Amino acid sequence: MASHSLTARPQPVSRRERPVFSMSDDHAMSKKILNTHSPNGREVDVDIILQVIEGIFQHIHGALQLTCKFSGGGDAHATTMEILGMLSSYQWDTKLVLTLASFSIIYGEFWLVAQKFATHPLAKMVALLKQLPDIIEHAAALKSRFDAINNLLKAILDITKCIIEFKRLPSQYISEDQPSMSVAFAYFPTAVYWTIKSIVACASQLTSLLGMSNELISATTTDTWEMSSSTHKLNNISDHLRAELERCYEHIQEKKHTEYYQMLVHLFETTQLDNMKINKALIYIKDDLLPLEVGTMHTRANIDVLRRKTVLLLISDLDITPEEVLILATVYNESRGRSELQYEIVWLPISDRSREWNEGYEHKFKELQALMPWYTLHHPSLLEPAAIKFVKERWHFSKKMMLVALDPQQGKVVCQNAIHMAWIWGNLAYPFTMAKQDELWSIESWRLELVVDGIDQNIIEWMTAGKYICLYGGEDVEWIEKFTTSAKGVAHRAGIDLHMIYVGKSSKKDRVRRINIIIRKENLSYCLDDVMSVWYFWKRLESMFYSKMQLGQTIKDDKIMQEVLTMLSFDGSDQGWVLISRGSFEMARANSVVITKTLEDFHVWEEDAREKGFVLALIDYFLHLHTPQHCNRLILPGLDVDIPEMITCAECGRPMDKFFMYRCCTD
Repeated sequence: MASHSLTARPQPVSRRERPVFSMSDDHAMSKKILNTHSPNGREVDVDIILQVIEGIFQHIHGALQLTCKFSGGGDAHATTMEILGMLSSYQWDTKLVLTLASFSIIYGEFWLVAQKFATHPLAKMVALLKQLPDIIEHAAALKSRFDAINNLLKAILDITKCIIEFKRLPSQYISEDQPSMSVAFAYFPTAVYWTIKSIVACASQLTSLLGMSNELISATTTDTWEMSSSTHKLNNISDHLRAELERCYEHIQEKKHTEYYQMLVHLFETTQLDNMKINKALIYIKDDLLPLEVGTMHTRANIDVLRRKTVLLLISDLDITPEEVLILATVYNESRGRSELQYEIVWLPISDRSREWNEGYEHKFKELQALMPWYTLHHPSLLEPAAIKFVKERWHFSKKMMLVALDPQQGKVVCQNAIHMAWIWGNLAYPFTMAKQDELWSIESWRLELVVDGIDQNIIEWMTAGKYICLYGGEDVEWIEKFTTSAKGVAHRAGIDLHMIYVGKSSKKDRVRRINIIIRKENLSYCLDDVMSVWYFWKRLESMFYSKMQLGQTIKDDKIMQEVLTMLSFDGSDQGWVLISRGSFEMARANSVVITKTLEDFHVWEEDAREKGFVLALIDYFLHLHTPQHCNRLILPGLDVDIPEMITCAECGRPMDKFFMYRCCTD
């Protein structure tokens, strides 16, 4: 490559909104450049050539870093256009790589001689002819120029690699008329021109250093500035091309996500030979690692462990509570000893991809994972964005934990949210299908066993022994003390064996914990063992409501739904409440105002209690005290998709007003 020059010194580049290379003169020049561009379809393996070029530069780096000065007597523009003409039949990326390869031969030869000068006779003679000793002698004086040429070479390589990346973009996901691609392609002629022109300048300055006088060697300031100006221009070009390339990658990712999402939809809509294709598509489709991990044991597993088993996909964010995990773990662990229960749970943690994953999220994920005896995804990042979109749009996941049941034959959805079955019946709900849920409700009725099943074994034993059971709740300690004292007095007068159990409230854990301490200390009544049992008591009632809704039941026609909503209304109010029962079906419930008045008036209905029975007489007196005036409040934790448009009041049957409530509770 011959020595050439630029006749004019580049001027400082001011800061602009538009790219430096979009000026009107560049636009006119691009037409001339395009006239030299007539690719014939010939492909060149630019990767191999570029690898050799970078190898040459890396070997040279660490010896002298050499720059060159624009010498007079040549025309870098004319040489650049001549090179473009010679390479007219090649693509833009190939033009750059071939030009850079030619320069690397000169550059590599130059430094091979310089480095072998002191030890190799032939290199020494060549160096003397090239007058290299003078260059090496003044290496310190030329350091700033050497640094500048290194920066320029880096900028040249950056643009070359960037244009090669555009060529590698998969055509099935992005076309040349896509906006970011068309914008980038419009930049290519000018970008290639300025890059080749910079290579020409480097080559001409390299040759001009040979035999340079000491005075010229010392005059480095202008040349350094010219190199820095060229580097700035190329960096500007590279920045804009990289920005468009990033937009192209985003477009490709969106296309891939859409394709993956449509593939998931298709899989669930078509017949499958087994359950593995759907499980792999949802959980992890590649075969490059073991995607599953048993949380409590940290052992890894392949998705094949799910073959021909009912799979329960536990879908949640990282805000699920330990209570939810531990209660479900109790159900899961109980199933491990029963061979007929062929199901596996897999936790799919949904993380917010718009937020950067940090140590805090990692710690929270690991803490939850360590509580889970079932399979979990090894890391949330393994979950495909399209799978996240699918569970949100198709299964309506937003915030509340879900348990999606897939059948063992094809991986089809047999219950979109089996978590309610799991809370209510545990492993009795296996295989967690909608048909099984319907079957369980068909033999169920509103009875005390349904309300307290699995909560506390003492209650079941008292019921079996024919004891009177009183469940009560609320957070007013003064009322609790007054009620329990009064209830004990009435029970004594009525000659009944009454066992009272405090079941707290669904929220305010710390408050309930403190009330439990007071109740035990003053021996007011029995309490559930811990706040987790309290949480589970209310969670089961809430699940009964949602489970009935899944089956299309309505409050108007369903006795269980009516009673559940009454209980949930008690929990949502500021008052205390009681539910008194004997056996399975005799149950009376009232709020704190009604029960307080009823106990005070025991002398009024005492005779009825002896004749009809305590619970039936209690119900009659509740009805006697009933007035039309009431204000019931129902709080249903959930989403719009879970909650019906209309809920009728369990007391009067009128439609309840609907409000939105947002709560952040750390209690």
